[in-house]
Amino acid sequence: MNIYTVTTEEQRQDAFKVRMEVFVEEQKVPEEEEIDEHENEAWHFVAYDEGEPVAAGRLRKVHDYGKVERICVRASHRKTGLGYKLMKHIEQLATDKNLDELHLHAQTQAEKFYEKLDYKTTSGLFYDAGIPHVEMVKAL
Repeated sequence: MNIYTVTTEEQRQDAFKVRMEVFVEEQKVPEEEEIDEHENEAWHFVAYDEGEPVAAGRLRKVHDYGKVERICVRASHRKTGLGYKLMKHIEQLATDKNLDELHLHAQTQAEKFYEKLDYKTTSGLFYDAGIPHVEMVKAL
């Protein structure tokens, strides 16, 4: 499996394809909430397995920190370590861009995953697209 920082429109569309499958089809997030006004300002990421897009995410610079968003792995590739590798790839880009802190809104079912990557929960429970979330932060 290979993880890329998106540089082509084809890769970008592949990332969107994974996001639509995981968030819109699987988790029932409204499509108009999934693709938003921040797409053009974000760095996008996509992972492939034998040419098929299987994971995606994005990173935005917000004020003086990075915001990790839209992290998703297709059901067929969960529990393989791919999510961990994707996050490490994103964290490396953030470091390269001189960001010293990352924030994310984690679905509560993924909170333990992010804790293993040294993210700390910094908020109480809130809902986004009808799904329970918490804010988490990591110093780089």
